[in-house]
This record gives sequence, C-alpha cells and structure tokens, in this order.
Amino acid sequence: MGSDEIRFGMTKKRHSETFARAVKEGKADTAFIPLCGFIAKTKNFFTSSCCAGRILLLELQKDEKKLGSNFHRKWHRTVKTEEVWKAMQEPIKGELWFKMEPLILHLGTNTLENANVILETMKKAGVKRGGIIVAKPGKFLFEIEGTQRISVPVQSKGKILIEKKFLDFLVKKANGKMKKNSLAIKRLEKELKKVLK
Repeated sequence: MGSDEIRFGMTKKRHSETFARAVKEGKADTAFIPLCGFIAKTKNFFTSSCCAGRILLLELQKDEKKLGSNFHRKWHRTVKTEEVWKAMQEPIKGELWFKMEPLILHLGTNTLENANVILETMKKAGVKRGGIIVAKPGKFLFEIEGTQRISVPVQSKGKILIEKKFLDFLVKKANGKMKKNSLAIKRLEKELKKVLK
C-alpha cells in the first residue's frame, strides 16, 4: 500500500468517526444522514461536511463580510412569518439580513477518476453547481452546492426596512426553496447510491 493510499485511509477514517459522533450527539443534519451513512461505508469516498439548507437572520458588519458577522437566528427547517418578524425587532449593532442558503455537501475521494464520477452523478441528479476544491495526491475534495438562495437586508441601525407583508412573501419563497432543497438531496442520494463504491 502506497503512502497516498495510507493517507487517504486515515483521512476517511477520521471523517467517518466525526460523522458517527455528530449523529450520536444529535448534531448531524438529519436530511443528509442516510446519504452520509452510506458514503461512510464505501471504500473510496467520505463526507467532510454538509448542510441541507437553512433560513437565517444574519447580523453583518458595515463591510457586509461574513467574517465578524453573527447568526442572529438560524433555522434548518421551514419557518413562520411571526417568529422571523419577532426576531427582527431585537436590537443589533450592524445590519440584519434575511437569508436562505442552499444545500452544500463536501465529498472526498482518492482519485481524479472518482471525482469525475461525482461530477457526472451530480449533473444526473439535477444539481447544477459543484467542482473540485482540493486536488492533492490521494485526496480530491469535491463541493456540491444548490442554487436556491435569498439575501435581503431587513434591518439597519435599529430600523426595520421592510413591511410585514413583504416578509411574509420572503418567508413563503424561502420555505418553498427549502422544500426544493429536500427534493434535490433525495435525488442526489438516489443517484450517488447507484455509483459510489
């Protein structure tokens, strides 16, 4: 066994143990547990992180960069207008943005050939965005990301920028996109289970 194979085996083992621990502690994203559990049992693949999508209120600093920003609220589910509106009334230091972020899955493998298998399968599942983000001997990390997203400023300097009626519209759109995320994850799971070994 070569050094690249040994290194990949150790990396896969570490990530598989992290996933198992997250499931045990109730920290794993439930929508991805069946797929990540399957991948952990394959020989040539592992998952390093995943998110099934989320709706959030993000407090951003003046430069609008995520660095230094805070999650004011975060939901890994559909939401109700009332709970979002109530959270929007709370005072913050920067700007408050209503966001819906898409599914994201990081898949690791040991060869470029296997990375290409992920790419082709992703396309077959109808997920349009993805690519290799790390390419080293014995380790290729592939990122799959959905396209469902919303990003709207809703509070600045203590002033609410939108009417509740518009928030209701945003919430309905975000909830619809969360449901589309769930369907995309199921398609991805179905296709990946056919080809990953």
